[in-house]
Amino acid sequence: MATCPGGVNRQLSALPTGPASPTLAVVPLSVPGVPDVPPELAGPVAVELAKPVRDLPRADALPGGVLYEPKWDGYRLVVVRTGGTTRVWSRQGRDLSSRFPDVVAAAVAQVPPGTVLDGEVVVWNGSRLDFGLLQQRMVASRGRIGALVAAAPASYVAFDLLALGGADLRGRRLRERRAALEELAARWAPPMQLSPVTTDPAEARQWSADFRPAGVEGLVAKGAGTRYAPGRREWLKVKSWETTEVLAGGVIGSLERPGQLVVGRYRDGELVVVGRTSPLSPAQSAELADVLTLAGPDHPWPERIGTGAFGGGRLSVPLTRVRPDVVVEVSADAALQAGVFRHPLRFVRVRPDLAPDDVPGL
Repeated sequence: MATCPGGVNRQLSALPTGPASPTLAVVPLSVPGVPDVPPELAGPVAVELAKPVRDLPRADALPGGVLYEPKWDGYRLVVVRTGGTTRVWSRQGRDLSSRFPDVVAAAVAQVPPGTVLDGEVVVWNGSRLDFGLLQQRMVASRGRIGALVAAAPASYVAFDLLALGGADLRGRRLRERRAALEELAARWAPPMQLSPVTTDPAEARQWSADFRPAGVEGLVAKGAGTRYAPGRREWLKVKSWETTEVLAGGVIGSLERPGQLVVGRYRDGELVVVGRTSPLSPAQSAELADVLTLAGPDHPWPERIGTGAFGGGRLSVPLTRVRPDVVVEVSADAALQAGVFRHPLRFVRVRPDLAPDDVPGL
């Protein structure tokens, strides 16, 4: 099993920090004899998911032994390269080909027809991953995509191979899929990249420390002897810092200039307040104002919220209720009471790549 060649730092430095945008090639028409992909992999494609754990699992904790990989700070993206079309799909089943034409062009140039890749799309800003630049692809008008591609090209980091030569590989063991992926990726050049992997937990911990300044979120652990499980959380993820996802349910202040964010999670179908953020910076306030929408009369929260812990206390402030369809990432300590955060949260970012169903429940 190939590991991170030449050490962690060399592997990371080999990744592009601002690759020249490839020429946007024309996707070729279907050619007789060119392998296609199985219909169920033609897109959208259901992907295997990861569940969060606090501690890195032992090397023998998963079937067939554990393969450790970096957890990239990007968007999950499946590349489907058929004989007639090449498209990229989000984990929610959205066709993002028009948002990432540079990834499509790279796949056309470097990936043979009949191939389906699972991986992450990222954008580098110097020596760091820049999630904000990546988010711009999702909200920009179609007329601005070309300028964004030129200014901040995307890179595609592949970590699994779901089909090759038109054959569905999801029933094969991960170690076999990985070996085939490494052989395929040996001919790649940026912006196509192969995610490094190791079987050594000590090396994985070193990666977690060394990759953190570049914005890598943590580690993912997978069973080398497991088959691909669409829609199931069989992989394990360990973040380098304690962040979690919640739903924006309301703001203290106006919708145009929110001062604090009040967040929730669902318990038995009911949206429950689980915490509030510390005061937002002007940039954070503007970011949230762009994506939040006023809620209708059926919002379950009151029009005022207490200033004390858990939204209680004798004093209260007006609450501007918003539609709970925006996922946000917050930084929190481990102090919980019945699933509610005891201390103020720190707003990290909006997560447009996640759906409300991706937020943990209570």
